[in-house]
Amino acid sequence: MRILCFGDSNTYGYDPRGFFGDRYGPEDRWVDLLAKLTGHECINAGANGRQIPRSPYPLRLLSEHAPVDIFLVMLGTNDLLQGASAQETAVRMEVFLRGLLSYCQQILLVAPPPMKRGAWVPTDELVAGSSRLAEEYKLLVEKLNIPFVDTRRWNIELAFDGVHLTEQGHHSFADHLTKHL
Repeated sequence: MRILCFGDSNTYGYDPRGFFGDRYGPEDRWVDLLAKLTGHECINAGANGRQIPRSPYPLRLLSEHAPVDIFLVMLGTNDLLQGASAQETAVRMEVFLRGLLSYCQQILLVAPPPMKRGAWVPTDELVAGSSRLAEEYKLLVEKLNIPFVDTRRWNIELAFDGVHLTEQGHHSFADHLTKHL
């Protein structure tokens, strides 16, 4: 099985301890760990700072990596950090996913782990919005009839910035996600 993992810096494996876009090693990134745990081919299409796209870029990715059995999407955190509400982020996600439905065998929407207070998350409103995002996504997948993974109860360890997964967080994330594939 071939899984294209489309996401932001947490998919990419960004290590917030560095200054120049450093990245955890493959032994500590959830995409690579997922591949090891499941035996599936998992393609890392994460990019630092990525928001929900409003362009056909993912279609190009799909054709470059064809055939893709599952298009896994985990986005929304950067939209929230840039001022969008959970509801506005879910509307963006709906437009994005509707544009992909006829091109993908299966789409799996994963709600990003909720943020916590930290260097990048100065308000309780952001924390609450990141938790509400999963609720909004749950309503969305019911409309679109696609699978969904809610990560809120996983208690994923986040770094000092309140956004990025720690190395242990990546391991825990991969362990939990294998149960949903």
